[in-house]
Amino acid sequence: MRTHTSDSHTGAVLAPPGSFAAEQYQNLRLNVERLQQSRGVRVLAITSPGTNDGKTLTSINLAAALARGPAMRVLLIDADLRRPSVGRQLGLSDGDSGLAGAIGEGGRALQEIARTVAGVHGLAVIPAGAMPEDVHEVLRSARFEQLLQDARATYDYVVLDTPPLVPVCDAAVMSRLVDGLLVVVAAHETTRKQLGDALNLLDESKTLGVVFNGDTASRAAKYDAYYRRH
Repeated sequence: MRTHTSDSHTGAVLAPPGSFAAEQYQNLRLNVERLQQSRGVRVLAITSPGTNDGKTLTSINLAAALARGPAMRVLLIDADLRRPSVGRQLGLSDGDSGLAGAIGEGGRALQEIARTVAGVHGLAVIPAGAMPEDVHEVLRSARFEQLLQDARATYDYVVLDTPPLVPVCDAAVMSRLVDGLLVVVAAHETTRKQLGDALNLLDESKTLGVVFNGDTASRAAKYDAYYRRH
């Protein structure tokens, strides 16, 4: 699966309805829905070869697009415990009740830490929380696995924003607990070698596809102009 998105690095976090970017996220949603029908994909991780490829924007907008389905319940988890940004970009404070705190000893239940997002019905978010001392052990813990099982039983889709693959192996560690991963690359920036190095770290059977983030502005302008005329 190859999908193009277009609001990398600039613009609002949530693509405005009817915009070129929003249509591309709807196309990504359609692909994910097909994967759900054909392969039972409901829990998916979003990652990238390196930093600044647009994985977090893709995670947020894909989760929001999936939540716009009739009576859909979608959970977005900031699983990038080293450099979390989902909560900040959505105006939510991490606090102690984020993912890291829920996984720790005496952690709270899933419904207690999930936060709603204003203006996006059906979408819940779990911020990362404070970074633990040993990220690997947290991600390998039975509590984290149980939390994802609870999320699978409660929500129609679960989207995890995970760290980039090449600098750290967190996403590869989490891959055993998800149905598949989407790899986000920055168009005209991510090299073939960087993408190849990232894909080599993943189980091929878990790699769902590549999302090319950052289409040209001219393509978006042509789209907007065409639909203004028609």
